[in-house]
Amino acid sequence: MKSRHPVLGRIGLTVAVAVVLVFTLFPVYWMVSSAFDKRASGGGQSLLPKEFTWDNFAFVLTDGGFLLFLRNSMLVALVTVLVSGFVCLLAAVAVARFRFKFRTSVLLMILVVQMVPLEALVIPLFLQVKTLGLLNNILGLMVVYTALSLAFGIWMLRGFVQAVPIELEEAAYIDGASWWRMFRSILLPLVMPGLVATSVFSFITAWNEFIFAMTMLGGAKDQYTVSIGLKSFFGEHSNDWGSIMAASTIITIPVMIFFVLVQRRLSAGLVAGAVKG
Repeated sequence: MKSRHPVLGRIGLTVAVAVVLVFTLFPVYWMVSSAFDKRASGGGQSLLPKEFTWDNFAFVLTDGGFLLFLRNSMLVALVTVLVSGFVCLLAAVAVARFRFKFRTSVLLMILVVQMVPLEALVIPLFLQVKTLGLLNNILGLMVVYTALSLAFGIWMLRGFVQAVPIELEEAAYIDGASWWRMFRSILLPLVMPGLVATSVFSFITAWNEFIFAMTMLGGAKDQYTVSIGLKSFFGEHSNDWGSIMAASTIITIPVMIFFVLVQRRLSAGLVAGAVKG
């Protein structure tokens, strides 16, 4: 009787995992299946595509103008990731390694900003972007997304910087390394996992965010990102589900590619900086 318990436990665990996977992945399957189903455009999609077609993707990328939306989103996301990552890293090093006046106040302000709901920042950021003359311009959206990424990024990277033993930096100085050499060869590789994590957060925020994009870009359709470009396939009385699902499938691909590219750096950075060279 005792020997059966481990078997029954493994079976139960397998069934539970299978249920969770089906529950999690079924919406993704439905999206992809509907994207390739010709009948989906008329609301007749089924569990399996009845009429396989690429027409939904062709329409989205040509007449639907989604190539322009993809270009805008890619530009906004890359600028947000690069600028926020650079600023967050330098700010995290400053608050973790240096002692200066109002240092505690700065940390508290960063913590408070993370507690504020994003919806409460829409109007203040809208007024600031308007003052800068950047409404209906993706440059204004870059500024907003970078600002939204800073608090989370600085707070997270601060923990990674503090986790690096100060003795490694002192050893680099003893060997004659300058601060920049120490930063590049010792500190940066060791905090790379945190930098990758903040980059993923910044990329996903800039790629998927809707409320700020709709507020800042308004009626400038040539500046639309994919999140608000997707709504153009929703009609007043009916929806083009085939195009909606095709566009949604296209939107997920860059996020998957970005994650695959950066996850290697996430693991490599764990040990790269601990080796003298």
